Amino acid sequence: MTVQTIQLEGKRFVVVEESYFLRLRALSGEGDEQELPPLPEPDAGGRVHAIEYARASIARDVIRERRSLGLSQERLAKLAGIRQETLSRIETGKHTPTVRVVTKIDQALSEARRLRTPLKSKKARRSPRRAKLSRKG
Repeated sequence: MTVQTIQLEGKRFVVVEESYFLRLRALSGEGDEQELPPLPEPDAGGRVHAIEYARASIARDVIRERRSLGLSQERLAKLAGIRQETLSRIETGKHTPTVRVVTKIDQALSEARRLRTPLKSKKARRSPRRAKLSRKG
């Protein structure tokens, strides 16, 4: 992929192919606000129903994180050890998940995030012994 940089009004910009930009945008979850469950509107006094807000907020967070990691509902549900139907109901914002289910989803998302991030620890480096063994094959 060819990348160009340009400078306008003292700011540097990166120019990339539109298809690449759209792919990055989709992976980030940005720009899909209309596809997320809406947050409840405040009443005349400016108050918002707490449970409805919590449901929508959890749903939006899970959707954004799942999409940014490139996971389907089915894959995330499997990683979390819950049914895909349960995840779907949570993501609509119409279902209040238990603390246990939210914890499972959070742990699955954390694990998926960890697996996507290169490890920088000594364990991630190949040991000389392991390298030597692999040369014999």
